[in-house]
Amino acid sequence: MTATSVLRIATYNIHKGVQGIGPRRRLEIHNLGHAIEQFDADIVCLQEVRKLHRREAQHFERWPEMPQADFLAPEGYEAVYRTNAITRHGEHGNALLSRWPVLGHGHEDMSDHRFEQRGLLHVQLAVQERTVHVIVVHLGLIPASRVRQATQLGHYIAREVPLDAPLVVAGDFNDWGQQIQHIMNKQGLRSADTLRCPTYPSRLPVVQLDHIYARGLVPLNLQVPRGKIWAQMSDHLPLLAEFGW
Repeated sequence: MTATSVLRIATYNIHKGVQGIGPRRRLEIHNLGHAIEQFDADIVCLQEVRKLHRREAQHFERWPEMPQADFLAPEGYEAVYRTNAITRHGEHGNALLSRWPVLGHGHEDMSDHRFEQRGLLHVQLAVQERTVHVIVVHLGLIPASRVRQATQLGHYIAREVPLDAPLVVAGDFNDWGQQIQHIMNKQGLRSADTLRCPTYPSRLPVVQLDHIYARGLVPLNLQVPRGKIWAQMSDHLPLLAEFGW
């Protein structure tokens, strides 16, 4: 299979570019930028991305002046960001970085209750003369909420994505079992999840909370980078997948 017939996709919960708590917290956004370059991915799906945070900008000398999505985009990539949550000091959400041209994008609120602000980011890309739809998600912490959000996602796909269009759904699904995977499979979305690739917690990964599903593409490979450096940048490890046309 040639390189041009393979689509390489990454998903990564970057934990807002900061690790640790209190006065000992450390800024990891610069290391994350180098890490994302190493993915050499066509599409990078990111969760917990800061647009701005006034308190952290005052605390860290090297806090980027631009929004994190733009800061993390490698040279030649387009960045798309939409806010999910607005907090006292700023806002954060999902982002997508693409080496292919962006045709359009949208957002839908997926908040299931007032304690968790969630949303999906939907981006259309021009990839090798095809329109590829990519949806970035970060589902809730409560099991019943996740089921309702996965159902809402299915309704959104039926409404917004043509049946014959290649579709990728990636992100942090927060599911410690296989309930959401079964729902995704019923919606016609498949992944290479037959390979066990734990992504959480990054220091001693025991469960795969992060997934990359696709429709109209063939799952080829799934991998998780390992090592001390990766364990320090976020509470999640990144997940990388390859799909064939």
